Amino acid sequence: MGWIYRIVWLLCGCEVWGLVIPSPSAEPVLYGEVQTPNYPEPYPASHYEEWELSAPEGYRVQLRFTHLDVEPSVDCFYDSVTVTYKNKILGKFCGQENSADGHHPGSQSILSPGNNLHLIFQSDDSNPGSQQHIGFSAFYQAIDVDECSLPTPEDGSGPLCSQICHNTLGSYLCSCHHGYELRPDQRTCVLQCEGGMYSEPEGVLSSPGYPLPSPHGLSCQYHISVELGFTVTLNFTGTFHIEKVEGLAQGCIHHWLQMSLPGKEPQKFCGNVSPGVIETQSHSVQLEYHTDGEGLSLGWKLQYTTERVQCESPSTITHGKVTPVFPKYHYRDYIKVRCDTGYKLMMGGKEIEDYFSMCQSNGAWHLPLPECHIIDCGDPASLLNGGIAFLSGSQNQYLSVIQYHCNEPYYSLATEGNVNYTCAADRKWKDHHNNYIVPTCFPVCGRPVVSNSFRQRVLGGEDAEPGAVPWQVFLKTDSGRGGAAVIGDRWILTAAHNLFSKDSSSRAAPLQMVKVHVGDNDVDNLLKTPIGVVSVHAHHGYKNPNQKNFNHDIALIKLDQTLTFNARVMPLCLPPENAQYHTNKVGMVSGFGITENQTVSNKLKYIRLPLVDHDKCATSIEEQKRQQKDIPVLTNNMFCAGLPEGGKDSCAGDSGGAFTLQDNDRYWAAGIVSWGIGCGKQGTYGVYTRVANYLGWIKETMEKN
Repeated sequence: MGWIYRIVWLLCGCEVWGLVIPSPSAEPVLYGEVQTPNYPEPYPASHYEEWELSAPEGYRVQLRFTHLDVEPSVDCFYDSVTVTYKNKILGKFCGQENSADGHHPGSQSILSPGNNLHLIFQSDDSNPGSQQHIGFSAFYQAIDVDECSLPTPEDGSGPLCSQICHNTLGSYLCSCHHGYELRPDQRTCVLQCEGGMYSEPEGVLSSPGYPLPSPHGLSCQYHISVELGFTVTLNFTGTFHIEKVEGLAQGCIHHWLQMSLPGKEPQKFCGNVSPGVIETQSHSVQLEYHTDGEGLSLGWKLQYTTERVQCESPSTITHGKVTPVFPKYHYRDYIKVRCDTGYKLMMGGKEIEDYFSMCQSNGAWHLPLPECHIIDCGDPASLLNGGIAFLSGSQNQYLSVIQYHCNEPYYSLATEGNVNYTCAADRKWKDHHNNYIVPTCFPVCGRPVVSNSFRQRVLGGEDAEPGAVPWQVFLKTDSGRGGAAVIGDRWILTAAHNLFSKDSSSRAAPLQMVKVHVGDNDVDNLLKTPIGVVSVHAHHGYKNPNQKNFNHDIALIKLDQTLTFNARVMPLCLPPENAQYHTNKVGMVSGFGITENQTVSNKLKYIRLPLVDHDKCATSIEEQKRQQKDIPVLTNNMFCAGLPEGGKDSCAGDSGGAFTLQDNDRYWAAGIVSWGIGCGKQGTYGVYTRVANYLGWIKETMEKN
């Protein structure tokens, strides 16, 4: 229980008695338990014992018997338990609970007048009865004394506290009313109002002794000073009475209450009319209360409160919004500005990411309001082989609409019609699918803007109109002249045998010896503008060591520059996936090869020839083999075209040129001029590489390179 005891035992005749006292080193005792010897066994006869129960100063000792069984007798003469305080008996007990004789305490507690109790147990030389008595067990504890409720001492020393008493645990404290201070004796109060600082956000002030009349000779000062950014409001409540000399303009001569604000003239108040509510608009207020040695003033009382400094409500923002919206804005309030969709925050001529401003302690916003300017998406990305037109809006501003278009009829968009893009809120030009990727102009293939005027002639070809065969390529290698066809802005389709040296059918011609010329029907003009070559790609299956095997006679050439298509240069379409080669269907072949005069032509010529049945062509070749042994083999990768009577045919110098068929006003590369038996010889036909068989190889080669 936290007790340390020192026990002194004395022997005197046949009696034994003991005194229990706390050790000087013990902690203050707040509770404990006391029992007779041997409890709960019967107590011994002829026994005497004392207990001194004490608590710290400021406490009283409360004792309660939890069990008492002592031999009963009249006035507890034989065995007894006696409780005393300063030799005054507070109770003498014996017997059993609910017994008719004896004096039992029951559940009643005993409270000492002071901070100690004395407990005495004694027994005579017998403990009679069929059942011996077991004594007692008692619990004691320290009880705090409410000193403030005690009566005034009879010694004339006056109350514990002259004004205000506060009960504390084990003691008490005194305090004074406003305008008074506690003397060194910590009990009595004396008038004191020489000064006071009040920094809390609210409080109550009153004249000394209010509502009693004010003492004479006062010179009290009160300084209310709160945090910057707050203003003080004074609210005079209750009786207001300060002596005033009637009949004088300045009646506040002997008694007055003076209010001083920074930067303003002091203001005096007196009389019996309350000033009411005064909004000082300042965070600092000085009050001075003065009375002289005469007169009567009942005094005053006020409650002061504080309010945050108010800032001017922000003006509206054109194309923007100020949040949050308050009826009034005060010190430390924040505002932010958001612009409407499609507008940006601007301040000082510069764009800012976001805007926050705080109401300062001086009632001004720490940043001026920004402006909301319409955003712009910048110049739209240019379109290769196309152009841009503004449909609405200007200066690339929000919701302006532009239209991309391709340079028709040489280029077209993937989708039909033109594509409109709008300047979006994220400053990107977007189409109606919210796509901001610039569209692509794809070359239009196989649709020349000039048509050949087919004037029928008996022999040979005709001069092509400028732009009538815009895919035609004049190819020059160390093997001589040849033909080819444009199929992409950097790709040329030709015959594989054009790319091999004259003296070797297994070694490709050096790249510097391969020259490409496009854009004109006259060789002299074409030679002025050669185009370099990056790479050549002959079909891997082409093997023709002795000029007898033209199977897979197909090749691709990649240019070192990108072609821009126009009326004179346009790609030829590749075969459709389901390309059909119908017998007797008429196609067109063109080139700068040998003419019927056995001279090469410096003018582009073209001729229209029908497709020949494959078996018929094979039969004609077999007939020729009977007369001439060194004739190549006809394979399924080839087809024939021509007239049985001869006279019209492609010839040397035309190799690699395209044999075109037309479907739906679009020309496509059906074949490549490959080989033949003579030129325009009766009973023979020209043989062409069947391009449709190589569509996969063409696309794969172009994608990988």
